[in-house]
Amino acid sequence: MVVSADSVAVRQTEGEIHGFLVLTTLDGVTIADGDSIQSSRGGKVTTRLVFHFKDGSVQDETTVFSQSGRFRLLTDHLVQKGPSFPRQIDSSVDATTGLATVRYSDGHDKEKTESATLKLSPDVANGMVPVLLQNLIPAQSATASMVVASPKPMVVTLAIAAEGEDSFATGGVLRKATRYAVKVEIGGIKGVVAPLVGKQPPDTHVWILGGAAPAFVKSEGPFCEGCPIWRTELVSPVWKKAASDTRVSEK
Repeated sequence: MVVSADSVAVRQTEGEIHGFLVLTTLDGVTIADGDSIQSSRGGKVTTRLVFHFKDGSVQDETTVFSQSGRFRLLTDHLVQKGPSFPRQIDSSVDATTGLATVRYSDGHDKEKTESATLKLSPDVANGMVPVLLQNLIPAQSATASMVVASPKPMVVTLAIAAEGEDSFATGGVLRKATRYAVKVEIGGIKGVVAPLVGKQPPDTHVWILGGAAPAFVKSEGPFCEGCPIWRTELVSPVWKKAASDTRVSEK
């Protein structure tokens, strides 16, 4: 069954979270460290996802949404800057008014600004895809919309399909996660031309652990037009060994 994202019921209320992430190439080379910070106040949830790249680049996205029965995007602000990104972007979306603004530069020309008032449906999902996936009925598929900077703001459709399960281990425990494919569908004549000129973005894949408390496990996909496919995964802290740990106990 395929449902619209605006009909996805809140099955897992979002609260306070601080998660640690690592961004790698598909070959396993670490390129960035990340933080996922989330807070909830008065029915509004604010999430901030930040990646600091080894080459000095930064991706910083702050998303605010409500979760009263259904998830609703309120605002989204995305910054991509540094050599890892072909285009430097500062993009904001106000889903309550439809106003989308993009400031961009390719590093050679003067910064430009594009603004548009878009007709946004309740299923707009900027910065919210993992949250929606965690609240789908297991193996359910969905559609959503997203505002993208191309660099002019435009709305695309996300076709989200459950593809199956993959196994992973934590310690000695074997677990299974549902693998979702997120496909960008560009409408109109642009959608017809995009595959012909190499502009159709590759699918993003997201793995979600099910159960009583569904959780994001990892994702693989591009962060921008022209970006390679990168892998995002949860990571555990690594502690420096204390000096006292290396001393021999006196007898």
